Amino acid sequence: MSLFQFTTRRLVSQAYCGLKPFSSKKQRFCLEMARPSSNMADFREVFAKAKHIAIITGAGVSAESGVPTFRGAGGFWRKWPAQELATPEAFARNPSRVWEFYHYRREVMLSKHPNPAHIAIAECEKRLSKQGRSVVVITQNIDELHRKAGTKHLLEIHGSLFKTRCTNCGNVTADYKSPICPALAGKGAPDPEIEDAAIPVEDLPRCEEDGCSGLLRPHVVWFGETLDADVLTEVEKELDICDLCLVVGSSSVVYPAAMFAPQVSARGVPVAEFNMEATPATNRFRFLFPGPCGTTLPPAL
Repeated sequence: MSLFQFTTRRLVSQAYCGLKPFSSKKQRFCLEMARPSSNMADFREVFAKAKHIAIITGAGVSAESGVPTFRGAGGFWRKWPAQELATPEAFARNPSRVWEFYHYRREVMLSKHPNPAHIAIAECEKRLSKQGRSVVVITQNIDELHRKAGTKHLLEIHGSLFKTRCTNCGNVTADYKSPICPALAGKGAPDPEIEDAAIPVEDLPRCEEDGCSGLLRPHVVWFGETLDADVLTEVEKELDICDLCLVVGSSSVVYPAAMFAPQVSARGVPVAEFNMEATPATNRFRFLFPGPCGTTLPPAL
């Protein structure tokens, strides 16, 4: 078992410390920790000294760009919640429907732009690199808005809407075509009254590697799938060396990303949370700055 797997398994039992009745001194200590500070001057003092900054971002940072999150009661595309479409089983049963869903999401994202939070992070990375300091963005988002804003050191743990993977040869390719294939042109509207396009499988996106022509799928991590081991290794390396961690627009309930910041905090590294409201992990962090990330983050950085 790798160190990351061991830590992940250990943190599963710790992530909700403070939400259940305590039964040990360790849990009691977690309950009695001081509340996070919202003192910006104190945060800036910590920020000024940090050499390796890890920024963990989630759907909240992109929501301010008008990106649908497909979470909660309203998270439907046509008649289906996203959780029923974003699975290997759904793709095996009906690849046309799943591709319609992802084609719609791709087309939406082509019309969206980075907001002040994305831009502040990218500008911070550029500025600090000239000082010999590093910034890494570890994101759960698949929308590439960090990349569009100019972030260079980016770890996309859930993949990207604009990459495909061949189900035959495994080749991963960036693809920004609109539409991604002719058969999907004009398809994917989310209205629940619209019928499935029922596109023949041979007309869906196909691999262009010589001699392959396999069916392509979105290069994203679906429910029931494991995260890429190489990406997780990079994440672990960055979390091990960071001396400041920011959590930006993450609900801290989606695993394993929900454990990243508590893992850092557990070894005494300051963690600052920028969110609309507190999360299950908030009381384990040193700082909390509530409000829209596009408003709170730029002055902090």
